[in-house]
Amino acid sequence: MVDKSEKFSALVRVGYFSRAILYSVLGLIALTSAGRISEGTNGIFQAIQDFPLGTGILWLMVVGLFAYALFRFASTFFDIENHGSDKTGWAKRIGHAGSAIGHLALAYSAFNFATSGSDSGGGAQEAASGVLSMEFGGAILGLLGVAFFITAFFQAKKGLSGSFMNRISAQAPSQTRLIGGIGYVARAVVFLVIGWSLFQTGFMAGGSEQVKTLGDAVASLAGEGVIFTLVAIGLLAFGLFSLVLARYRIIPDMGSHGKVPAFRS
Repeated sequence: MVDKSEKFSALVRVGYFSRAILYSVLGLIALTSAGRISEGTNGIFQAIQDFPLGTGILWLMVVGLFAYALFRFASTFFDIENHGSDKTGWAKRIGHAGSAIGHLALAYSAFNFATSGSDSGGGAQEAASGVLSMEFGGAILGLLGVAFFITAFFQAKKGLSGSFMNRISAQAPSQTRLIGGIGYVARAVVFLVIGWSLFQTGFMAGGSEQVKTLGDAVASLAGEGVIFTLVAIGLLAFGLFSLVLARYRIIPDMGSHGKVPAFRS
């Protein structure tokens, strides 16, 4: 019988596998199809839907991206990866919250494509417009932008320091450190772009149409020449790295009561 800890671990691994598909496709589109990358996140899911069994892959990604978002929310609220409650620990945990929200938005977009063939819900811009209509909505979006800045900082730090290797099995391929480092730095750049779009919208009276999702952020770099190419290569590397994580990431065990996971050393 599969216990709750094993179910939790399996779902997180599906999440990493979904992330591998997402970033691999994003990197390939950016390198090979200028027209499709201009479509932003919609272009990514449209490309996946065009694959053989593409709708089935999209449903797998809905489950996986949602599971990964829950994993990151658990890291934020339950500190399942032992970041601690000091300033640095909370900064990392808030960064995980930003990542969780971003992956929830991606799961929602994948759901729209799986059910209707397009992101008919209006995506992040519609959500941002709804938040702006609320009292203190601008501040909420601005603070979410700050969360993405924090996430970007720790992504870059992980990539440069290689600290992410502490939570990967020693059985992982020897190239994992290099591929992961390149991927994390590229992802940091994209998160900076997303964070800036949210910060502008929230604190600088920008319109909701300025809010960028993952694909939109990459598309906005398309005129930056070598920077765009390096980021695209880095995102492809991050997709390959996520595939390694799907197999070799050390996943926290569920606690004795089956609710709060505890990190397995």
